[in-house]
Amino acid sequence: MNVLEVKNISKSFGSKKVLDGVSFSVPENCVFGFIGRNGAGKTTTMRAILGLLELDSGEIDVCGEKVTYGSTPQSGCIGYLPDVPEFYGYMNACEYLELCGSITGIDRAALKSRISEMLELVGLDKEKHRIGGYSRGMKQRLGIAQALINRPKLLICDEPTSALDPVGRKDILDIIGAAKEKTSVVFSTHILSDVERVCSKVALLEGGKIAFSGSIDSLREIKKGSALELTLTCPEDCEKVVSVFKQATVSEGMIVFQNATDKDCAELMSYLAAQMIPINRLERHEVDQEDLFMEVISK
Repeated sequence: MNVLEVKNISKSFGSKKVLDGVSFSVPENCVFGFIGRNGAGKTTTMRAILGLLELDSGEIDVCGEKVTYGSTPQSGCIGYLPDVPEFYGYMNACEYLELCGSITGIDRAALKSRISEMLELVGLDKEKHRIGGYSRGMKQRLGIAQALINRPKLLICDEPTSALDPVGRKDILDIIGAAKEKTSVVFSTHILSDVERVCSKVALLEGGKIAFSGSIDSLREIKKGSALELTLTCPEDCEKVVSVFKQATVSEGMIVFQNATDKDCAELMSYLAAQMIPINRLERHEVDQEDLFMEVISK
């Protein structure tokens, strides 16, 4: 079953078309990476899912019910972490979650244990300081606890790791990975390495349209292999190698193999050894997520 279905939605602001026929779906217990460059329309899509933005056309279903602007019966099954969450700085984490729980109508008898569960999940169970003294990463973790306090079916995180240091990013990604055991997560970001770490499905938004939608593995299939860079001791051996390996090119005295597979690497090493060709350097450059992003949007 799909927790979220976005069907051919479009939205313009004046003459600028931000979303143009965007469609994707999110199944249960999935971390769904919604990726795109800054300004691509990710936040606009998130606001539409929350019922906070009126669409020009299209339809959004959450937990089988249509989302309507200004009327949000689905709000009880959605948790939301904005890119910059706001808090009452004079409260501590427990007090803030008590307020959030009471607003969402959680029974007081269940609320105490729910708060303990959420604070332990985000690593703030031993934190007694006021929120005003929290770091950016601590506030993001508290924001996730707030978004999960009512045990939603869908958690929407809008750029949750932006502006965090590597430790803070790891903390947030670990929490999101743990949260998928009980909820589906839409993880909006422009940091592609974060998507690779925690997401099982992904959609890439570019120019108001979905440029790619599928699994992380299928995204990698778009551009297989890696680049090999080979520098030989004797430059005159370059032509000999290139004559045998037709996918190789010579640039500034260095032989480059684009999209080299493990089999290509093995065959190259066997050839060099058999021909007793000495090498100065052999380096392999793995394809990273940024390469994949540029490959997708260039199609």
